[in-house]
Amino acid sequence: MPSLLQPGTTCRCIRRAHRLRVLVDAAAYFAAVRHAIARAEHSVFIVGWDIDSRLQLVPCNGHEQPPDGLPAPLADFLCAVAQRNPHVRIHVLAWDFAMLYALEREWLPSYRLGWRTHARVRFRLDGQHPVGGSHHQKIVVVDDRLAFVGGIDLTRSRWDTPAHAPDEPLRRNAHSGRKGRQRRAQPYAPFHDIHTMFDGEAAEAIAELVRERWLRAFGKTKAQAAAPDSPAVARASAHTPQQPDASTNAWPPFEPADFENVDIGIALTEPAFSGRAPVGDIRALYLAAIAAARENIYIENQYFTASPVGTSLVARLTQPEGPDVAVVAPRAQTGWLQTMTMGVLRARLYRMVKRADDHGRLRLYYPHVDGLGDGFVNVHSKLMTVDDELLFVGSANLNNRSMVLDTECNIALEARGDPRTRAAIAQVRNRLLAEHLDVSLADVERAFQTHGRLHAVIEALRHEGRALVPFDPEVEPEIDRLVPEEALIDPEKPASPDELMREFVPGGQSRSLSARLLILGSLALGVVALALLWHFTSLRHDLNFTALTQTATAIGDSRFGPVLIVGAYALAAIVSVPITVLIALAGFVFGPGAGSAYALTGTLIAALVTYGAGVWLGRDAVRRLAGARLNRLSERLGRQGLVAVVILRVLPLAPFTLVNLAAGASHIGLRDFLVGTALGMGPGIVLATSFAHQLVATVRHPSAGSIGLLAAIGVVLVALSFALQRFFTRGR
Repeated sequence: MPSLLQPGTTCRCIRRAHRLRVLVDAAAYFAAVRHAIARAEHSVFIVGWDIDSRLQLVPCNGHEQPPDGLPAPLADFLCAVAQRNPHVRIHVLAWDFAMLYALEREWLPSYRLGWRTHARVRFRLDGQHPVGGSHHQKIVVVDDRLAFVGGIDLTRSRWDTPAHAPDEPLRRNAHSGRKGRQRRAQPYAPFHDIHTMFDGEAAEAIAELVRERWLRAFGKTKAQAAAPDSPAVARASAHTPQQPDASTNAWPPFEPADFENVDIGIALTEPAFSGRAPVGDIRALYLAAIAAARENIYIENQYFTASPVGTSLVARLTQPEGPDVAVVAPRAQTGWLQTMTMGVLRARLYRMVKRADDHGRLRLYYPHVDGLGDGFVNVHSKLMTVDDELLFVGSANLNNRSMVLDTECNIALEARGDPRTRAAIAQVRNRLLAEHLDVSLADVERAFQTHGRLHAVIEALRHEGRALVPFDPEVEPEIDRLVPEEALIDPEKPASPDELMREFVPGGQSRSLSARLLILGSLALGVVALALLWHFTSLRHDLNFTALTQTATAIGDSRFGPVLIVGAYALAAIVSVPITVLIALAGFVFGPGAGSAYALTGTLIAALVTYGAGVWLGRDAVRRLAGARLNRLSERLGRQGLVAVVILRVLPLAPFTLVNLAAGASHIGLRDFLVGTALGMGPGIVLATSFAHQLVATVRHPSAGSIGLLAAIGVVLVALSFALQRFFTRGR
């Protein structure tokens, strides 16, 4: 039969590796990658979906130091490597993640403090991907000769051993604080994952890939200036004839090769972006491999929601003579968001495929370990073996995103009838089964000799304690009805920014963008001129706070005072003076009654004017001003109307003026906009002006009564704010 690895169709290229090792679980991977980086001679590239500068590759208790004498935290370790060897340059490239993941990750200020401590350790966030996509590859390359490709990120909550012991003392996020102080260690659930390590020409090909990624992150105008040396130039500058091959130094001696002198296919997923054509190697190879399977398909994956993979499995499971399909996955998805999205989609896809399984050859398993209680082993690996002919492992999940939208990298090894390679592929699968079933590798090999088929082997080796447990994922019908179709949660194609704008912000008559930006620029110059007058003239002395207060009070008492006060308030709000400051000033100067009236009226006028500006400017100009926030605001405003405006006023997700501009650009009804603004801000304005007025009164004439009243208003203000936020957060 023809080879499954076809460059340009199922892989990017095929390259020779002298050695390849499959690293099971992060304890093995972290130790190997630390050993390799510590011995780097000229370059280290780290590319990841998530990278945490505080990660300890070799977990340490208390004040212990790693055996190699270098610091434990990743950033400090990399800086120490660069400090020790002046020829080494280290490049760290992480996904410029969506704010949805912000609570799970190291914050950007920590990144900057953690990574920018040595001139030859360069860190960059990569945002060169289509809307909704991510960079999901997990790659490390040392000296262009040793590559690590797989599913394990250099981040928190990953380290574990194959034992997955419930009480593992080192399975904690023991991150170091500044100057080595230890923060409280947080335990996490057992974590199962897989990575690969290989050298030779295959590693050089991965080095070229990560350099491409690094250049893309800088964009076209900065690429050449930021480009690190090519592999050939780097090796020429770092090596002399007397120096040994870099891979000899970097390869960890405690990890023997599983394969020697084999050809590796490098398969990618890359979405169409910035003029580049899409790449769908991984999807094509999954489908080709499933179609070619004869006896056994063994899969380990975090997800099971990929529609094309499900359709391909249906085609095989309906055939009388087809393969056993064993999918090892986590018993449940981690966190409520994953459970309500990917968990529901997994149950749907499994239900669809199972209906076609007339011969009972599909089973979904989860690894069970005694002592975990309600917890479970978090299966995060992305591996497939087909018969003893194909090993496929990398970063790609079995979901639609990994097939078309996210940037992925897998490596594939095909036996092509070679008995040594067949035996090595079988041994990788059998090592994993031995781990999950808590038996020896020899036990698994004997079971395959006796039974031949996957499910029979697993049943024969199952025993009390630790096992692979078959299960049918189910969700409550009410939850299933609430979750939308997979096109929204696990999309099969990227959405362009223009498509999102058409969906969220209705189009209108095209207006001159340059003219509007010219007007906005003129306003900005006016603000600068005012600032210069304030700084270099006596204006700042004539307009002190006491004088302004007295003038405002006098104007308020005049015949046209209220109109002038409201106009000044509205003008200040329009030019983006913080609305909370204006409300407090109104209460301070005019008291709770008149102050509330002035503030609410001025707020509504300012909102109306900036809403009109959003309508007039049009979506293109507002989009440039608001950036990525506009899509989110417009979606809420355009689809939910009055309720959305109230929520955005109670939960200020963006500045006052920006919300108004987005509302105008989204063409929400004017009535809904004004009523929602009044309902959302009215109670807060009354309480805020009352609080400001009472605060001044208490400072001027302190007494038990005035202090008590001030405290009562403050309590009501805080309680109301908390209650409203909690109510609307639940309602969202």
